[in-house]
Parts: sequence; structure tokens; C-alpha cells
Amino acid sequence: MIILIFQVINHGISQTVMDRAVEVASDFFKLPSETKQEFASDDIRRPVRYGTSSKDGTRPSRAFLKHYAHPLSEWMKYWPEKPPTYREDMGKISAEVRRVALQLMEAILEGLGLGKDYQHEEFERGLQLLQVNCYPKEPESESAIGLAPHSDHGFLTILLASCPGLEVLDRSSDTWRVVQQPRHALHVHVRDYMEVLSNGRVKTVVHRAVLNPGEARISMASIHSFAMHEKVSVAKKLVDEQDPEKYKESSFSDFLDYLMSNADKKRMSFLESLRI
Repeated sequence: MIILIFQVINHGISQTVMDRAVEVASDFFKLPSETKQEFASDDIRRPVRYGTSSKDGTRPSRAFLKHYAHPLSEWMKYWPEKPPTYREDMGKISAEVRRVALQLMEAILEGLGLGKDYQHEEFERGLQLLQVNCYPKEPESESAIGLAPHSDHGFLTILLASCPGLEVLDRSSDTWRVVQQPRHALHVHVRDYMEVLSNGRVKTVVHRAVLNPGEARISMASIHSFAMHEKVSVAKKLVDEQDPEKYKESSFSDFLDYLMSNADKKRMSFLESLRI
């Protein structure tokens, strides 16, 4: 079993671009409630969606803004116009992170023995979803959960955060490991579709977010997958008599349909539903 979790430092993204993205994200969450509520919706297919969650029904544990980011020419027009530089600053970081994601995918595909050009066109035209999060500071002595344990859908998550707060599950010991957050480093972990494509050779990363005592946290998760209706399936080169196909094919659109059909219901994860 291989679980890919790592950080990238020499990624070529300007520190100024990264700092401005964090700053403008923070400024968005400081906007008046009525301004942010313009993007509030329960429709997970909306191109831009704002929402909040709470840990006890009263105290907030997270506010988020989700929007698609590739191609920018198609999606940027839906993004918030406030703060005034939001579109410009988020556009720059989105394009740069996508460049890094494509480079990392080539390296991972080579490592799997598929070659860096495996399904190159599908990855090139694939979607990018930017999830911007704001976790409030936690005044209590005990840490609190900002986002419950889960795995992500798609192939890769590339995370930029203002301070620590991410924990990943160590499956060998069933314990949570704190992820350090060096300034301007990108945290990378694989998602459900990497497990599918690799026929289980690479396992998706289970993680959670915890609240920091005395410090609010901004994080930007760039999520990369195939285009909305493009099917992802097990790489045939990784299937043989000793290692038969373990997952059904599906698309990101299928994933969204599954979420909507299972809203407020405690059922298996989408990845579990794909296992043969």
C-alpha cells in the first residue's frame, strides 16, 4: 500500500502571489454577511458557493467559498467582485497551482509505470475546483475539529495554508499526525480517483482540520480531476490475473449526483461505492 503525502517547496510560484491569495481570501471572509450570502446555496453544482458549518449548532467551525477555476476564461466571471482584487489574485494562484499539479501528475504516473503522457489530454482539459476555507481561532484549551475526517474526490489536492491545522490519518497505527506548514510550502496528497486509477496501489489520504488556539487559519485547497463528465477507470496496464480490476468507472458528475442523493444520510463514501 502506498499513501502519497508530501510537500513541495521549489515549486516556482512567487511568494508574493501566494501571500496576496491568502490575504484576499482573508479579506473575503471579513466582508459583511449579506455580501457573502449572495453566494450561499445548497446546490453543490453552482459554479460559486459559500457556506458555513458549526461544531455545536451555534459556534462556527468553518466558512468556505468553493468555485471552479479551469479554464479561468470560463469560470472567473462568476467569482466574487469583492474584495476588488479577488479575481486577479485568485486567478494568478489558481493558474500557478494547476501548472504544479500537472507536473506532479506526470511524475506520479511515471512512478506507476504508466508513463508521464498517460491520458495526457484528459488531464490537460480536466477541471480545477478551488475550495477556500476560513477556520476561526479556538479559544479553548482543547483542540476542536474544524472539518471532520474524510478523503477527497479527484486525483490531487494541493493545499496552501496560513498556519498549521491539517492532520492526516496514519493507517499503520490508526493515529492522527499533525502536518507541519512551512511558510510558502505546498502540501500535496492524493485523492480517491488516484486510488481508482492505480487499482488500489495508491491509497487515498484520510485527513481532517483542527482549530488553532488563538489563531484563525486560511487554507486554499486546489482540487484536480478529469472534466465533469469524463470517466475515470482503472488503468488496464495495472490489471492482471493476480490483480483483477477493483473499481468501477465514474465521473466527477457521478460523484456530485451521489452527494446529492445521499445528503444527510449516513451511507458509504463514494469511493466505497465504486469498489467491485
